[in-house]
Amino acid sequence: MTTVLVADDQPLQRMGVRMLLQGTPGLEPVGEAEHGAEAVRMAAELRPDVVLMDVRMPGMDGIEATRRIVASGGRTRVLIVTTFDLDEYAYEGLRAGASGFLLKDARPEELVAGIHAVATGDAVVAPRLTRRLLDAYAHQVIAPAGTPVPDPRLRALSDREREVLVAIGQGWTNAEIAERLVLSESTVKKHVGRVLAKIGARDRIQAVITAYDAGLVRAKS
Repeated sequence: MTTVLVADDQPLQRMGVRMLLQGTPGLEPVGEAEHGAEAVRMAAELRPDVVLMDVRMPGMDGIEATRRIVASGGRTRVLIVTTFDLDEYAYEGLRAGASGFLLKDARPEELVAGIHAVATGDAVVAPRLTRRLLDAYAHQVIAPAGTPVPDPRLRALSDREREVLVAIGQGWTNAEIAERLVLSESTVKKHVGRVLAKIGARDRIQAVITAYDAGLVRAKS
């Protein structure tokens, strides 16, 4: 059973999500929070598998709440729920440690699939969407061109693993990495797993951010 905490300041939104969770085998709503501070408190008390986190809430917003929940070091993962015209909030949420984000107009089955994916350690954002998002906002966090940021985590990577990290940062799928590096998909999957472990990334999205921060990948002008 995957336990879920819903954090949203809109009562109707919370009710709709709760009804969906209650009607879905394998998912159990364990609480509802009206703002970020309450979400942080309830996450610590209830230790849900997943928090569905709205971004814009009164008082502490969903970004700060996500940062605090992730920083606590617990097993709870955060799935940001936002609207498409607020990409910058989704980006900041990912940097705060969220395992992905979905749009508020996602279909019920997409939300359910996203919850299951996050609960099992996968990322929810599609690689190409991740790439577009980071291309738009990476200038806020990466160094100027030509001055890559030294990152001690990269020293543990082999040459092949570094190539795979660059490919992840460029938004390539496992199939695309396999084709371009002339590897089998199963081999790529193993490389990706080792890369995530060595750089301490919770999921593929965090690996993309690491690639940008280290200067391995640049935002498109």
